[in-house]
Amino acid sequence: MKVLIAVTHLLGVGHLARMAAVGRAMAAAGWEVTVASGGRPAPLVNTQGCRLVQLPPVHCVGTDFRTLYAATGVLADAAHLAVRRAALIEAFDAMRPDALITELYPFGRRSLAAEFDALLAHAHAATPRPAIFSSIRDVLNPPSRPERAEAALARLGAFYDGVLFHGATDVVPLSASWPTPPALARRLIETGYVHDGERHGDDAGSDGRDEIVVSGGGSAAGLPLARHAIDAARRVPERHWRLLVGAGVPADAFDALRAEAPANMVVERVRPDFPALLARAALSVSQAGYNTVLDLAAANARAILVPFAEGAEREQTIRATELARRSLALTLDAASLTGETLAQAARATLGRPRPDWSAIGRDGAARTAQLVGAAVARRQAANAAWQRLDAVLARAHAAGRRLDFWWRDDDATEPTPALDRLLATRARWGIPLHLAVIPSRATPALAERLADEPEVEVLAHGWAHANHAPAAEKKAEFGAHRSVDVMLTEARAGKARLGDLFAGKPLAVFVPPWNRIAPDLAQALPQAGFEALSTYKRRVPGEAPLRLNTHWDPIDWRAGGGLGDEAALLDLLIRLIGEELASPPGALEPIGLLTHHLVHDGWIDRFLDEVIGRLNASGAARFVSLREVVAKHSLA
Repeated sequence: MKVLIAVTHLLGVGHLARMAAVGRAMAAAGWEVTVASGGRPAPLVNTQGCRLVQLPPVHCVGTDFRTLYAATGVLADAAHLAVRRAALIEAFDAMRPDALITELYPFGRRSLAAEFDALLAHAHAATPRPAIFSSIRDVLNPPSRPERAEAALARLGAFYDGVLFHGATDVVPLSASWPTPPALARRLIETGYVHDGERHGDDAGSDGRDEIVVSGGGSAAGLPLARHAIDAARRVPERHWRLLVGAGVPADAFDALRAEAPANMVVERVRPDFPALLARAALSVSQAGYNTVLDLAAANARAILVPFAEGAEREQTIRATELARRSLALTLDAASLTGETLAQAARATLGRPRPDWSAIGRDGAARTAQLVGAAVARRQAANAAWQRLDAVLARAHAAGRRLDFWWRDDDATEPTPALDRLLATRARWGIPLHLAVIPSRATPALAERLADEPEVEVLAHGWAHANHAPAAEKKAEFGAHRSVDVMLTEARAGKARLGDLFAGKPLAVFVPPWNRIAPDLAQALPQAGFEALSTYKRRVPGEAPLRLNTHWDPIDWRAGGGLGDEAALLDLLIRLIGEELASPPGALEPIGLLTHHLVHDGWIDRFLDEVIGRLNASGAARFVSLREVVAKHSLA
């Protein structure tokens, strides 16, 4: 199995380190792994077992993630970014991966949207199509505007199979930092925390033993904490302090820290044995970055967290707050931090027992490999099913058979953005659509919205879509639990109301909610002026009244919604086509697609669009209007 991981770290190296850990776990499982890194070269990050493709690097200064630099003081211009895009596409084509992982995008890295979108479009058009994942840590920087979360969800639905959530819901749920509607929740693949556990040093050493170890991450963002730590060390002279300074801190700033430090503090560059130092230390003082917190958990360390919170950054604050709420660490606010408050907090924390960090599992890298492997198998099964669908459609076309399809969508009552998306799909493909409208709840605004939609027909969807079945039975509005006369009265009223609202659009087709109807009522429908009945699954030949059923529904209702298994859905469609080909022309009713626009998400919309596109392109399928079908088989 082959996987391409696209990651760009703009400040520290945490994003790259996490993806490198995932890549090493995949390589250990026998995968071929390419890591395409778009940040500055980071030689201390272990990418052993992976092929590293270094893109022309970019970085940012401070918390201005919108302004990208190609080198110190040199802005990344359009030409620089174009070379990066080309290099990403080249890496994809050279590998033809089974899985593509984009780290953080589309939840972040909006300044690099052009290159990620180009890669996604290229991957989505590939044959066979790879499984595509977004990879996110436990906490994201919350969207500054609702539209940003909506835009991210739209991109996910358009391109991605799932979202690798490198956290644990019972520790810090994604909803603590990012809107998590059901559509996103269904696509979260919870891996657990990814700990770069291979970073270690000589555990038998003495450095750090009983010390207060202070670390501020890999960049200059940790300088304020470093300066307060120097002041705190003077105030706690009885303890030895060790200040670790990131490789991203300029040499002159590092030298200034060393010159200012008191005698009881050692100032040195970040060390690869940082986890071992923590394990021997009496106390850690650090920011609340993802990798740092996992090192603390591995060391079972006493910890003071001073989350990075410059600009609009809230990620570390949210993480630190959740950990403090679980009594795993003490949190101090960076804006109000002083050497004195840090010294007081250090003395107080040193007097407490070590916390129990065992709830934070750290085997997320291996789990990611397992879960991605399973998802790739599902994608490959779907790819094979698409080939089988193409084959049966080609067989129908070669035999000169025309396959009739029709499309019904349920539960319309008023104009909504979801309805607009549905109508846009219909218009793009130029096919008829049948809206099952709930008569008692239909609005004049819906009639106005549909007035200029020439290929949209209206069907009567019961009366009020109200469940009258006993609690222990399946839902039904027109089931055997009520008087046939009462139900006929409601059916007549529904037909009349739709006729008043939608001039010329309603067909004399009755669609019972939940696709359930009492047999006696079905027989009596002509008394209410209906010429046909539409439910779900194959009709019985010769059944009266005329049955114009639907047979294929992409929604996994039993799982609570969302798109069902793609391979299974395609195989059902293949079976329906096979039954048609095995029967005399016209012996079976048109194959009916059933959708519910109000509960669609981006994954359902994408899959439906692909299915309709495949059918239309086959030369063997056509979508028909029930108006013509009913006219041929009228009960009148």
